[in-house]
Amino acid sequence: MQFQVTGDNDSKYKKYQWIEAELENAPTDKRPETYRVKNRDEIKLIGDPIPTGGDWSQRRKHFIDKVPIHTDLSKLIEAAHKNELSLAIFKPSKWLKFDIEAEKNREWDSKKLDKLEADRQQLDLFKDEAKVQEDFKVVKKLPYKFRYQFETEDGKTPRLLIEDWEIGALYWNCLRNANGDEKVAVEKVKQKYWDEFVNKASLNTHLILGTTLEHHNKKAPNPFVIIGVLPLPGAYQPTLL
Repeated sequence: MQFQVTGDNDSKYKKYQWIEAELENAPTDKRPETYRVKNRDEIKLIGDPIPTGGDWSQRRKHFIDKVPIHTDLSKLIEAAHKNELSLAIFKPSKWLKFDIEAEKNREWDSKKLDKLEADRQQLDLFKDEAKVQEDFKVVKKLPYKFRYQFETEDGKTPRLLIEDWEIGALYWNCLRNANGDEKVAVEKVKQKYWDEFVNKASLNTHLILGTTLEHHNKKAPNPFVIIGVLPLPGAYQPTLL
């Protein structure tokens, strides 16, 4: 489980919304798609978020149709090991199951919290305390891990952790609506991510896969986790590679 830190930007930046920002290479992260924003205060929002209407036609045009759709996990892992990519859209050949696993430790690792505090103190040299507090807020740790297991074109059956922030937000919302009943909350998450996204005939769900920095650098046997779920309407038409 990756350690998550977020800024209080939920009301400012939306998913599928264009922004304009000056980027630079991340000094300690050499993955090819990794950059950092030079100055967050100078980020410009461009228009409204891209809508879902017309079977996601605009989202397909501006995002999904611009990148290849992968179906062979072995080739994807090989490319990651060569540091040729760390992000990809993936289409499973067959869905197997949706797993829910309770966390043994419901609190963040104290060493990771200490590291965050050290980073925060370093930023204090350049920002006022209010700005630092805005930029670094520890997300409450999810008490469950959610995973998809699926079959791929090359015969692999990976069981990948879903690290998408939306599944965490869904769980907390469901827990609140269920008056704190965790059993009801996790069942609602399963209904969304399995019954709807996978088993609903009108949807053709794809996954956004990304490598974790640690496993990418170590060239782990499978460095990927699921960082996004795309419940696409309509039939699957693969991009030619």
